[in-house]
Formats: sequence, structure tokens, C-alpha cells
Amino acid sequence: MCKLVSYYTLCVFVCSQLRFASVWADDEVKIEVVQQPDTCEKKSKKGDLMNVHYDGFLAKDGKQFYCSRHDKAGHPQWFILGVGQVIKGLDIGMLDMCAGEKRKITIPSSLAFGEKGKGPVPPNATVVFQVEVYSVSRGPRSMEAFGQVDTDQDRSLTKAEIKAHLRMEFEKNGKPGDDAYYEKIITDIFRKTDTDKDGIISATEYNIYQHDEL
Repeated sequence: MCKLVSYYTLCVFVCSQLRFASVWADDEVKIEVVQQPDTCEKKSKKGDLMNVHYDGFLAKDGKQFYCSRHDKAGHPQWFILGVGQVIKGLDIGMLDMCAGEKRKITIPSSLAFGEKGKGPVPPNATVVFQVEVYSVSRGPRSMEAFGQVDTDQDRSLTKAEIKAHLRMEFEKNGKPGDDAYYEKIITDIFRKTDTDKDGIISATEYNIYQHDEL
């Protein structure tokens, strides 16, 4: 269950038990690192595939307007960093993150929901996201990543190949799931990527961001 944690309570806990860092990122996105893993094999960059839980709050009164644990059966969200699948402030604020890292990211309205707002977020609202990263992997639209998933090297990806790759990545990061969990992720991937609906993802379909040649 998502709970609103006050800034002061969070600071007391973090300062007593965790390393704490605070920086200002581009365009006045405020980033507070509240937890870091002991080791970091990979830091996130534009085009990377991220698996994240995040909770959104209004900066003005702390009212919660979004909780990923209540969306899509409570599974962490998958998205590509830096390509507009999340608001621009999150694309900025989640750069250079590690699996196991947590941040508090404060985003001005110009990099969030703007002058019109959206749903429960009013116009011109500064928002705050509490973010926890579960995994960071090489961008799913890269030649290297495609080759890692395409185990039979036939230049297409089956559901079985993607499921095996997801299982390996989650187990490596200590977050194994059951078959139903992976099936929901795979269904979402194919819905977004298998444009001709033939049950496989071709090299052309996979490389929609054209990070490198396939």
C-alpha cells in the first residue's frame, strides 16, 4: 500500500541510515538521492529500459495523485528513458540511476503537466515523485540488446525468448516473479511493439528508436 511519507520523517530516516545527496538537475528539476545500492553495475542513460515504481504527489499540499503500485495489478512500470514515455521532468530526474536506488524528484509544472494540468493535477502545479528503480538494462532498441534476447539468431523475437530474458534480468537483480507476472509484461511489450500482430517482433519493429543499425 502506498503511503505518504513526510519530508521531515524521510530526512530523519535517511540521514541516520543512508547516504544522502541532493543536486539540482537541468531546468530546475530537484533530485534528492535517498537510497543507493552498495554496488552499481550500470547507471541509466537515455534509451535504457527501466523498471520502476513511482508515486506522485502535489508539492503544494502533499496530496497523492498517482501510485504505480495501484496501476497494472501493482507491477513496476516498464519504460524507455528519455524518449517521452514519461513526463520530461522524470526523463531528466531518472538519469544516472542504479538498480536499487531511490530518489525524490521535484518537478516544475513546465516539465510536468504544464499550464493545463492533467486529471487530478491542477494547472501550473509543481509535482514530487518518489522513485524506486528495480532494474536498468541496455536500451531495448539497440543491436546489442536485440542480440542478447534473440538466442536462436533468427533476427526475430518470440515470446519465449523475451520471457527467458526478463526472467534472467529479474533473477540477477534479486526480483524473481512468477509466470503470470512475466506474461503480463510480455503482453504489454507485444501490444506496443508487434505492429503487424504476427506473434513475433522483427528487427525492424524492435528498432523503433533507431539507436543503431540492425
